[in-house]
Amino acid sequence: MELENFQEYNDPVLYDKENRYTGDIPFLLKWAGKVDGTIVDLACGTGRATIPLASKGYKLMGVDVHKGMLEAAREKSSRLNLPIEWIKQDCTKLSLNLMSPFIYSVGNVFQHFLTNEEQDSFLTSVNKHLKESGIFIFDTRFPSKEELLQPNTEEYWKSYQDTDTGQKVDVYTISQYDPLTQIQHYTMIRKSVNAEGLAVNEKRTNIRLRYVFPKEMERLLSANGFEIIDVYQDWQETPLTRDSDQMIYVCKKSS
Repeated sequence: MELENFQEYNDPVLYDKENRYTGDIPFLLKWAGKVDGTIVDLACGTGRATIPLASKGYKLMGVDVHKGMLEAAREKSSRLNLPIEWIKQDCTKLSLNLMSPFIYSVGNVFQHFLTNEEQDSFLTSVNKHLKESGIFIFDTRFPSKEELLQPNTEEYWKSYQDTDTGQKVDVYTISQYDPLTQIQHYTMIRKSVNAEGLAVNEKRTNIRLRYVFPKEMERLLSANGFEIIDVYQDWQETPLTRDSDQMIYVCKKSS
């Protein structure tokens, strides 16, 4: 994962304001209840998915390469008195002192691995830290034509209320897809709006995300020692279709 691709994560406070999603937590909890041992959250960020599982009594380890995100995660878990082990490591070069029955990486983290070599290194790292028949769960956006062929113009995405300033923040994106590398280049534009509806501040960040097609993913997982158990289009376990916007993979370490 390239360090220059971290602009979206250099402000952990902003990240937490914009990432309050919890739809994947019940699914992860269901699988956590089937295993015994330390569960590993890879590219855990500020602990969005790590902390809810630990709060249910499961033993968690959170791993991330970004120091600032981990510090925010550690502070949150400390306030809640949760004994989560936070580890700073590159997920493509893991060296953890454990074998886990269950590893997951959510929030479309897989798209941050931009080259074939990075994807292989990540999956190899996961595989070598899984117990025999261990479970690996991850998600990634579905490469639909609507997703890839977005116009290269400023497009409205979403709005939210800044809890510190009370201001509304409108978020826009500019995207450009490179079919040779399968990488989408995004510019994220955040415009803070005052009570009069006037934009008073603007912040821009850039990020690149790689897309993987379903048949490509099958070959990739098989080559790196995984058997696909299920593929869903959402965390409610709806089967994947051509109209999906997400792919959720439940995999098992091959014998």
